[in-house]
Amino acid sequence: MDKILDSIETFKERYLEDLKEFLKISSVSADSNYEKDTRKCAEFLRDHCEKIGLENSRIFETKGYPIVYADYCHAPNKPTVLLYGHYDVQPPDPINLWETPPFEPTERNGSLYARGVSDDKGQVYCHLKAIQTWLKEEGNLPVNIKLLIEGEEEIGSPNLAPFINQNKEHLKADTALISDTPMYSPTRPSICYSLRGMVYIELFVTGPSHDLHSGQHGGVVQNPIQALAEIIGKLKDQDQKVLIPGFYDDVNPISESRSLEIRKLEIDESDYKKSMGVNTLVGEPDFSINERKWLRPTLDCNGIQGGYIGEGAKTIIPSKASAKISMRLVANQDPKKIVTLFNDYIQSIKPAGISIEIKEYAGAYPAVVDTTSEAITAGLAALKKAFGYNPILQGEGGTIPVVVDLKKILGLETVLMGFNLPDDGIHSPNERFKIDHYYKGIKASAIFFKELSERWG
Repeated sequence: MDKILDSIETFKERYLEDLKEFLKISSVSADSNYEKDTRKCAEFLRDHCEKIGLENSRIFETKGYPIVYADYCHAPNKPTVLLYGHYDVQPPDPINLWETPPFEPTERNGSLYARGVSDDKGQVYCHLKAIQTWLKEEGNLPVNIKLLIEGEEEIGSPNLAPFINQNKEHLKADTALISDTPMYSPTRPSICYSLRGMVYIELFVTGPSHDLHSGQHGGVVQNPIQALAEIIGKLKDQDQKVLIPGFYDDVNPISESRSLEIRKLEIDESDYKKSMGVNTLVGEPDFSINERKWLRPTLDCNGIQGGYIGEGAKTIIPSKASAKISMRLVANQDPKKIVTLFNDYIQSIKPAGISIEIKEYAGAYPAVVDTTSEAITAGLAALKKAFGYNPILQGEGGTIPVVVDLKKILGLETVLMGFNLPDDGIHSPNERFKIDHYYKGIKASAIFFKELSERWG
């Protein structure tokens, strides 16, 4: 193992430059203006897999963006790891808030800044560079590897489950490994035991057939923006409790032992607020900060459009307004049921004088993983050796749809072993990844393969 770790240390700067090339490709799946570059990114990744020694590197077309596959299966009687990640990234907007261009990777204060560097290109490359090192130094891997990297995770993975269903035998494995979650803190590497699910909806409100003069028609015709604001205001109460009837009916209570375990994880509320630039935290008062973030469902308005937003004044009653709304779900909640409850509630509180259209964009089930598996044990050992601190188990508020798909379709438990930090700004301007964590992530991945090989069976 020392030979592998020494090699990573020797070539780490080269590995960083390799990552920069990957990050320069603006693979934004949500915006069709980036379609050419998103497809280019899939081709780049396929070629890189082949270059580092993986076999059967190829692109599988879907109804949307391609899936990249590669493998290396030359370890008889050893486990097979299905390694999942995604090459698509969030839109970089608002561009003006970036200190450096989002697709020009920049080193600054010990971190690498670029869109997708933490979510998820940098973490994918931790594994690719670990594989590259093993193959370069030993000519083989201690486990069998199957690589599955998609280009639609940021838009809900609409074509991934059908692909997995159609390729069950091809993707057959013993465990899955995903690095798309954060560590708890720089001194608390962690493996995640739960992910929230999600429903994403856009609500369209229409009033008059065209914009009207607010002086001539104000007070007589319903204003869609004000109607929309009224609707949004009735979705949650002052403690952030969702007011949709039946929303909490299927929520599993947090066990006393889990709650005690979570509350032992210290969180400096002052530092937490400072990191986000807020003065006050909100939320359900009966739950701790981490319980609210990991194990309680939420509803958030992600964007609002309507009316005149240009410079100066324009006095109108707009014809239309819209809002994008996401709901994060927890264990036992069904996204399909939540969509129905949402639709019924919106119709029941709809103000007079408007029509409503509801469009569903994405739905994902919440996930809970088995923390007693040999693969989790191997992951914890790898994190301790790579980062030098005792790792912990934690929840995560984000959503990775494939975790449930891998369990339902392939029967796989997943190791959620991430290397970035909670304040790395994923989905925000100035997204970053600590360079030291990139190097240690490569080492953790390399160690994980060895640990799993030795512990399996």
